[in-house]
Amino acid sequence: MAERRRSVPSSAGQRVKRKVIVALALTTFVPLLVVTYCLYAYTWPFLTPERQAQDLPWMLLLLAFTGVMMTAGSFLLWDLAKSVARTAEAVAGAKKPSLASPQVAAASNPEREAVRQYVQQNDEVDALMLSFSRMLSTIEQQAADVNQYSKRLDAAYKELESTNARLKEFSFKDEVTGLYNRRFFSIRLEEEVSRYRRFNHPVSVVLLDLDGFKAVNDDLGHAAGDETLRGMADILLKQSRGINVICRYGGDEFAVLLVETSKNGARLYADRIRYILSSSTFSHGRRVTASFGIASLPEDVTPSTEELIRAADEALYAAKRAGKNRVSVHEDIGATPTVRPGAKVE
Repeated sequence: MAERRRSVPSSAGQRVKRKVIVALALTTFVPLLVVTYCLYAYTWPFLTPERQAQDLPWMLLLLAFTGVMMTAGSFLLWDLAKSVARTAEAVAGAKKPSLASPQVAAASNPEREAVRQYVQQNDEVDALMLSFSRMLSTIEQQAADVNQYSKRLDAAYKELESTNARLKEFSFKDEVTGLYNRRFFSIRLEEEVSRYRRFNHPVSVVLLDLDGFKAVNDDLGHAAGDETLRGMADILLKQSRGINVICRYGGDEFAVLLVETSKNGARLYADRIRYILSSSTFSHGRRVTASFGIASLPEDVTPSTEELIRAADEALYAAKRAGKNRVSVHEDIGATPTVRPGAKVE
């Protein structure tokens, strides 16, 4: 019985297909061939009227036969339209709740049962497509959520990078003056010394110490001392190239790394800073000067960061011992006078 039910829709579909093909052949294809032949046979022998008179009865007979076939094809189309209408009525009846049980309908009308099964299969397909559409909507929503989460994660990552950059910048900056600190200066100095070892490019270090800064701090307070430090930092920033590294080395001491600068260039730089500082005025009214020590590669020491800093520091204290507010280079160390016993160098 199940095989018979499955074969009913197939056989019905085959019959409908055959009817459509025959109807189209009778109403369109065959008449078109006949009319084409008649036109050819009637127009070609114009030069021989005897041939035209001989073929005319046959052409009339073919035209009549064509009319009969077109009538038969029209009848088939009409019958096919009635079959489609009956099938539509059966489909509508199969969807009504007043139908008898499936077993009775199958026993009394196999075609009706086949139509009902076909409709049921369509309903199952519709339900499956609806489920698939809902699943697709869920996947699209999840994809949108993942995309939104990815954007938030990317924004958080960029913010974290910015925060790390700011923290790194703060870890390398002096809080009072805004200059680089000693840690950053040491890193950059090591890089420049390594570059000198590879390419033999000159590099100089200038250490400077404010003269009498302790008196400003003790007499006028730390606010005046911080103002003096910031004023010194402004002078160094305005009078230095962008590739130079300026830092607050500690207390009232500053260090400047002069990249691609020989000893003579470093001396000119230090003299210019000393002159500008000595002629500058601060709000507290005190005159401020500084002592400078210079060491350079390759003139003074071996290419080592420790040796370069030590040589600049010795030159700085040579300037202090020589009376302050002056610039000393490394070879001036042995020429400085000896400090009297008990004398204090600030």
